[in-house]
Amino acid sequence: MTADSRTPAPLLLLQDTVDQPVVPGSAVLRLETTSSRAGFFDGAWWPRSRDIRSQLPDLIDALTASLGPIARVGLDASAWDEVPAHLVVGDHKVRIDWSDVDDSTMIITRGHHDHFAFLVIPPQTSAEAAHTAMTMAVQDDNRTSAVQILDAAGITPA
Repeated sequence: MTADSRTPAPLLLLQDTVDQPVVPGSAVLRLETTSSRAGFFDGAWWPRSRDIRSQLPDLIDALTASLGPIARVGLDASAWDEVPAHLVVGDHKVRIDWSDVDDSTMIITRGHHDHFAFLVIPPQTSAEAAHTAMTMAVQDDNRTSAVQILDAAGITPA
């Protein structure tokens, strides 16, 4: 399957499901987090391309509908074609913090203290492998790193 940023796909916000099909542009969000936050990840995202300006706004819109306003997004700079300092989504400015850690993760910040960790699936990933990795990431007791999840699913990191 080839990622193509010119062919938009609707963003699917799936909640704790392993039975629904996963397509590029999908996000899986575990909304029923526990106070212990036992798992490493609160969700997973499979962008269609490495074009952050075309990929991130749909995710931010979907997350805002479920979580409320998103203030910041932390991403790995090496996984994207461009690294803007912020994006305007709707009428809201979202700050983007970039790092060079190459760890296939994303941190979403709502307010000052609410942080949600996401596994980021590389765009070129097959649907089957993406589904496997996303399912692993949102298990309540997941203590497996992003690198280990991608490796177990047969995915080569970005």
